[in-house]
Amino acid sequence: MTALSNVLIAVAVIVLVVGRQLRARRLDTERRFWLLPLVLAAVALRDPVLIDPAHRATAALLVAGSLLTTVGMGCAWGWTTRVWRDADGALWTQGSTATVFAWVGAILVRAAWYGVGSALHVHQSSSVLMLSLALLLLVRSTTVAWRARQLDDKRHGLAA
Repeated sequence: MTALSNVLIAVAVIVLVVGRQLRARRLDTERRFWLLPLVLAAVALRDPVLIDPAHRATAALLVAGSLLTTVGMGCAWGWTTRVWRDADGALWTQGSTATVFAWVGAILVRAAWYGVGSALHVHQSSSVLMLSLALLLLVRSTTVAWRARQLDDKRHGLAA
């Protein structure tokens, strides 16, 4: 895939996901929340120049640092999502204003990593963006699922 198509796919996924997250939605605990991140990661990992061959060590450190901060941003995003149970016992989620700020923060952090790479003259594949997005979505979904389980534990008297 070309860099432009990777960026367009990432932007489309972000618009779709953020749009959905800002509306109250019933949480489907049986949903395969890992499927979209898996597809994005598979597409990203097919890139033969994910790591700049001319600067392998520096590029690998940039990717690792980027992915590590992405994990943090995914957790932050997951914690900005409101999770509650309605009168019928169904789980619901909805992003908040803080969710929008978490997304803006994630984009700024991603841009900062690209800036560092550019300053170091390291070529950065657009596939890193897709890989980061995959990880961000996976961590966010895992965080929200964990929070939903915590509600269930409290509901059943299992929490301390």
